[in-house]
Amino acid sequence: MSLVGNWSYPTAVKFGAGRIAELPGACEAAGIKRPLLVTDKGLAPLPITAATLDIMEAAGLGRGIFSDVDPNPSEINLAAGVAAYKEGGHDGVIAFGGGSGLDLGKMVAFMAGQTRPVWDFEDIGDWWTRADADAIAPIVAVPTTAGTGSEVGRASVITNSATHEKKIIFHPKVLPSVVICDPELTVGMPPMITAGTGLDAFAHCVEAFSSPFYHPMSQGIALEGMRLVIDYLPRAYQDGTDVEARAQMMSAAAMGATAFQKGLGAIHALSHPIGAVFNTHHGTTNAVCMPAVLDLNEPMIRDRFDRAAGYLGIDGGYDGFRAFVQTFNDSFNIPRKLSEMGVTGDKMDVLVPMALSDPSCGGNPVELTTENVTALFEAVI
Repeated sequence: MSLVGNWSYPTAVKFGAGRIAELPGACEAAGIKRPLLVTDKGLAPLPITAATLDIMEAAGLGRGIFSDVDPNPSEINLAAGVAAYKEGGHDGVIAFGGGSGLDLGKMVAFMAGQTRPVWDFEDIGDWWTRADADAIAPIVAVPTTAGTGSEVGRASVITNSATHEKKIIFHPKVLPSVVICDPELTVGMPPMITAGTGLDAFAHCVEAFSSPFYHPMSQGIALEGMRLVIDYLPRAYQDGTDVEARAQMMSAAAMGATAFQKGLGAIHALSHPIGAVFNTHHGTTNAVCMPAVLDLNEPMIRDRFDRAAGYLGIDGGYDGFRAFVQTFNDSFNIPRKLSEMGVTGDKMDVLVPMALSDPSCGGNPVELTTENVTALFEAVI
């Protein structure tokens, strides 16, 4: 089977090894003549970034790059990126990287033409309608990890540097016009990042599948996304040059982000404040939180996982799936407690309210309260 395709769900996706060479055509399709490539500090000096800048330059698109992007990007990074965009006379963004580079790149394109502060566009009600939609610059997204799925998302997560809260900024036009998913760009990911990002994709699929909201398309995508992670993450972890495994994981990442249109839940409600306060890796944090959240939600999700487990190749229905999750984490050397990642229990008065105000709460099958969220934090820390 050839792992190459052109998709338009939820946006145009050019998928396949070596397709970064099609970046100039993607920019042309998006109407971009002078792009700013936005990536993170770690990726900026790497060969894949230099090669991408070479492709841009050879096509007459320049070598504009902004890389002052933290692992949990903030409004400070965003302001600097918007300034670089305006000073360079750019007319679009190539969002390049993992979640941080993709999220900030999308926000630079979004905010470059706005006059209100970014927090006015938080994903609350219809706040997105406050934006000047015509001023949003076009975006081409190029993921270099297989986890967040931000390349097919209509939102970005930005950390408020003053309050240490992660905020979701949403607008339909933040969805990139064209996505290039080239698994060869992920070959250099070290094993622990491969595991952490892959388990992020898994968490997206598990939470979307668990969400009580009705979205059959997302439900089906979430189920198949879980299967791809289960089948291919161990291969990508063991052999980073396994391009088939890398390709299947890129698909799973995009599928997870497409599926969670149906909703997320307590895993993300916990991991967002933990990441904002303690600066932990998001996907790894999700993985540590998953077993305790499955236990909380078990009465509401048992039946659907009883049905899903067989398709996933897991015996024992829900109980088999719950046991598998811990074994799966262990196989990638994921810590069993967040204390091993530097998280302490003395911030509970801050973490619990932040979790309860996180938009992900609404998709949890069991209503989240001060009591059960406190118990979850105690269980995972």
